[in-house]
Amino acid sequence: MPLSPARLDAATLRERLASPDPPRLLDVRTPAEFASVHIPGSSNVPLDLLREHRDELGRRLGDVVLVCRSGARAAQAERALADAGLPGVHVLDGGITAWQAAGAPVNRGRAAWDLERQVRLVAGTLVLAGVLGGLAVPALRWLAAAIGAGLTIAALTNTCAMGMLLARLPFNRGPACGADVIERLVRDGDPG
Repeated sequence: MPLSPARLDAATLRERLASPDPPRLLDVRTPAEFASVHIPGSSNVPLDLLREHRDELGRRLGDVVLVCRSGARAAQAERALADAGLPGVHVLDGGITAWQAAGAPVNRGRAAWDLERQVRLVAGTLVLAGVLGGLAVPALRWLAAAIGAGLTIAALTNTCAMGMLLARLPFNRGPACGADVIERLVRDGDPG
């Protein structure tokens, strides 16, 4: 059983950010989610990109706090960085949602639906289509069953294949998808 990631609450993170040697903030949400709202000074490194470059990042980063919407994707990112041998990785407990609830500062941009909301919309639409379409074509009910099975697996494994697919869609990508940030972090440790 993997160890739980070290977590920081919003108040503790605010204190650490005000210290002379603050941790580096990596936001692992999609570029569109990051552009919508993020913690000032954080760098956007989407989860799939972080996984792809985890060994490079593991050699270059020091004290890191990972941020996502609620903490689930950040915990996955923490496991990837821990596998690459990076010590000192923490997860913002409750993610950007808890950060905002604590009244902590954020930078806001154009509003975008977070990935979890997109998954609920797509899954709900597919289940509804399977059930209603199943009235005319009974085999379509299997679509609802497949989505239900996928959601069950997602809950049990704390991963979401549908979310990973949706994250790759054009409207979930921002002007920069994080590759430039990875290059700067690997080159000179500056997320800049």
